[in-house]
Amino acid sequence: MLSKYLPIFIILAILSEILGTVGGFGSSVYFVPIANFFMDFQSVLGVTALFHLSSNLTKIAFFRKGLDKRLVLTLGIPAILFVSIGAYLSKYFNPKILTYFLGFFLIGLGLIFLIFKNLKVKSNTKNAFLGGSLSGLSAGLLGTGGAIRGITMSAFKMKKDTFIATSAVIDFGVDFSRTFVYYYNGYIHKHDLYLIPILIVVGIIGTWIGKKILDHVSQEQFRKFVLFLIVGIGVVSVIVNL
Repeated sequence: MLSKYLPIFIILAILSEILGTVGGFGSSVYFVPIANFFMDFQSVLGVTALFHLSSNLTKIAFFRKGLDKRLVLTLGIPAILFVSIGAYLSKYFNPKILTYFLGFFLIGLGLIFLIFKNLKVKSNTKNAFLGGSLSGLSAGLLGTGGAIRGITMSAFKMKKDTFIATSAVIDFGVDFSRTFVYYYNGYIHKHDLYLIPILIVVGIIGTWIGKKILDHVSQEQFRKFVLFLIVGIGVVSVIVNL
C-alpha cells in the first residue's frame, strides 16, 4: 500500500518535520498518525525511531548553539531510561487506549498554560525528571513523547533556540535507546528499510524550512504556537481513535 502512495507519504512527512521543528518537540507527534495510515502500528514504531535518529542530528546541527546541558541531563536521562521500559511494554498494551489517555492529557495541560499565561512550572530537577520520565514512557509505548517533553520545556519558558536544541539532543538519546528494543521486539522490518534514506532527506529539508520560519517568529509567538500545537495534537489523538 505504501509504495502506491509514496509521493503523498513523503509530502506529509516533510510537513510533519516542518511542524515538528517549528513546534520544537520533533516530528513524531505528526509522523506517527500519518504513517499509521500506510502501515501497521508496530512497523510505524520501528520506522519512526530510525527516522528520528537522522532528523534530530539535523536539528542538533542547526540549533546546537542554544543547547542547555543541565536540562539534557535532568530531563534526558530519565527519558532515555523510561523509553526502553515503554518500548518493551508496548507489545502488552492496547495502543488505542493509551492514545486516548495521552490526547486528553495534552488537551488539559495545553489549555491550562494557554489560559493561565503567568503560570510557570519551577525549573527544578524534580519537574524535569518527571517530564522526562513521562515523555520517555510515552515515546516507547506510542512512538511519540515529544509533546509531553514540549509541555514541560514550554512551562520553563525557554528561549526557542535552547528549546529546540535541547529537545533534539534528548530525542536523539531516546530514539537511539528504543531502536534496539524495537528491533528486539521485531518491529523493524527489512522491507521498510528503503524508507530510511528517503526520510533522511525529508528530515534535512523539513528542518531547514522550519528553521527559516522560526527566524521570523518572536519568543512569545513561539511559546503560544507550541501550546496550540500540543492542544491540537491532543484533539487529533482523540478524534482519530473514535
